[in-house]
Amino acid sequence: MREIDYMAVEAAADNQKLNRFLEQHEAYIIKCASKAVHKYLTNRDDEWSLAQIAFTEAVLSYDLEKGSFYGFAELLIRRKLIDYYRAQSKYNIEQAVDPSVFSTDPGDDDAYDYSVRRAVEKQASVDENESLRLEIEAANELFLGYGFSFYDLADCSPKSRKTKRSCALAVNYLLSNPILMNQLQDSKKLLINIVEKNCQIPRKILERHRKYIIAAAEILSGDYPHLAEYLKFIRKETDR
Repeated sequence: MREIDYMAVEAAADNQKLNRFLEQHEAYIIKCASKAVHKYLTNRDDEWSLAQIAFTEAVLSYDLEKGSFYGFAELLIRRKLIDYYRAQSKYNIEQAVDPSVFSTDPGDDDAYDYSVRRAVEKQASVDENESLRLEIEAANELFLGYGFSFYDLADCSPKSRKTKRSCALAVNYLLSNPILMNQLQDSKKLLINIVEKNCQIPRKILERHRKYIIAAAEILSGDYPHLAEYLKFIRKETDR
């Protein structure tokens, strides 16, 4: 265990140490909160106050058996903010993540990605696209069962042409094997060894983009017509 883990345990038992511990971690709390909602936060934001509460709860409920204190605290902060956005109906794509992160067309470039992102943000901001918002909300609930959220996809989506095609190949392999897809949905784990062996995809790629592959497979196999539009290229890969 790291020293910080023991410091957290001690802080939970002493109010003075707790207050000092909280003051020392203000920057860390803002960093975790900003990461969770994918926008820069300050101590004037509501999210900051909620993150402080979550961090305090983490200190008071932490014990060494829970592993790293920082990992535990970050998890509680993220959960608190997700619950906040859910309660306030703030699934705002511009502040979280837009569906264009799913786009895997290897012909994409930065300028094209930016124009698509802005178009999607504009489109999703109007009332007519409530169905898209509902799909994102439903998908987020599904992804939480795998241990990640819709917000995480911006960080784990493939960027290079080669990696995008490798991920598309992995997704198509899952979709063409119902038994494997059922195992994924039951166990909530991607069977990396099987995909690696049958698709000849480097294990490093599968591990790094596991969340993206799972999310794409679930969306394309489920009832998410609007989100599936951003994954059309994956289907096209089977024809190459």
